[in-house]
Amino acid sequence: MFGIASFRGGINPPSGKEQTINQSTELLPPPPYVVIYMLQHAGSPSLPVVKAGDSVRVGQLIGEQSGQICSAVHSSVSGKVTDIKRFPHPSGMLLTAVKIENDNSREIQYMPALEKPWKEVAPGELIQIISNAGIVGMEGKAFPTHIKLSPLADKTIDTLIINGIEDEPFITSDSRLLIEKTEEVLTGALIAKKILGTKTAILAIESAKHGIGKIISEAVNDPKYKDIKLTGLKKKYPLGSEKMLVWALLKRQAPSGGTLHDCGCVVLNAGTVYAIWNALCNNLPLYERIITVAGPAVRSPKNLLVPIGTPLRYILDYCDTNMAETKKIVMGGAMTGNAQSDLNVSVQKSTVGIVAFNSLVEGSKRYNCINCGNCVKVCPIRLIPSSLAKYVGKNNIEEARNCGIMDCIECGSCAYVCPAKINLVHYMKLGKYRIAGECTDNFQKKETMQP
Repeated sequence: MFGIASFRGGINPPSGKEQTINQSTELLPPPPYVVIYMLQHAGSPSLPVVKAGDSVRVGQLIGEQSGQICSAVHSSVSGKVTDIKRFPHPSGMLLTAVKIENDNSREIQYMPALEKPWKEVAPGELIQIISNAGIVGMEGKAFPTHIKLSPLADKTIDTLIINGIEDEPFITSDSRLLIEKTEEVLTGALIAKKILGTKTAILAIESAKHGIGKIISEAVNDPKYKDIKLTGLKKKYPLGSEKMLVWALLKRQAPSGGTLHDCGCVVLNAGTVYAIWNALCNNLPLYERIITVAGPAVRSPKNLLVPIGTPLRYILDYCDTNMAETKKIVMGGAMTGNAQSDLNVSVQKSTVGIVAFNSLVEGSKRYNCINCGNCVKVCPIRLIPSSLAKYVGKNNIEEARNCGIMDCIECGSCAYVCPAKINLVHYMKLGKYRIAGECTDNFQKKETMQP
């Protein structure tokens, strides 16, 4: 079951998981209000279908799909809609969201139940239910799951991979899900497998997680899960990235600019297949998720089941975060998450955790590149981050494009090992934004810093 399959490059940052790995998931007491963004997934924002003054129930549709790549959004509390406007978003932008005052009645609006067992339901109907439930990837870019499960006719999918790798420091939310909801996750995997028509599914976890491996091994031994193969992989960051996971397991690589559909794979993380199970077996859309709250400044670190839209400040207070000593708060993983300046932002479907630090490295203390090559050694995509950063710094975007900047997965390994403290990921993101035409004219007129 356990192997040493891995990939070139990568790093091994301090884990920090000892804070919460043995902490069972707690139910967060209901917040007084939620702010639910209409854009918390890849693609176009959802369109609000409620208005101020409306009463809503848990699970009620409040945002409908507005385009081909989009996801439905549902209320996570019961109560009254008090506002629909642009609110601060974890990305730093102002985005449309629905604010709902919680009446604490927790009245639930279920989705229509299946008329027969899911095994007897056609794949197209299962995909439609997943779409109606607003299920997306529960980390990263939050790509709508119904699209992942609907490859183009010319794409043959032969492998479904369930991503149980949790390589971000401090984060243990998926680990707890695998421990506490093992059969539900495995059943969700079987549903996704039926939709795709693959012969088997692979559940990948880190080989170091022997406690989780033992629990899952016992469950997989049940004959009803015989088509799910459990595989343990060598611990390394960013193994949890889809591209790295596919390479480690199958030695397949999607073409530049392509998707994993191009190499016959679909990857879903543990939280996503659990949400599939919840939609098909409990008739519940995606309106809550497990997150980890940890870090040196958190006095009472926890794994929490929280309603989507819960304000960051409310969660930090519940976990007794020492705000007097807190220097930096990151929403998401410590490596790939976004530092937050506004504690009124709220949890999204893809929020894996919140990490509070009591110290930081000054971003201004950076030096010129010394051409040490460390960033090249650790880049799992085999790019040359130092050169790409120089191209972006000089606004030579076409050369950055030619050298593969769009293939960067923004894992942060390069910046982590850079002795000059150059924020290489910043340049990768900036270059991508400029290529996509997402920067304003004013922004492009600003003087660029050369690494």
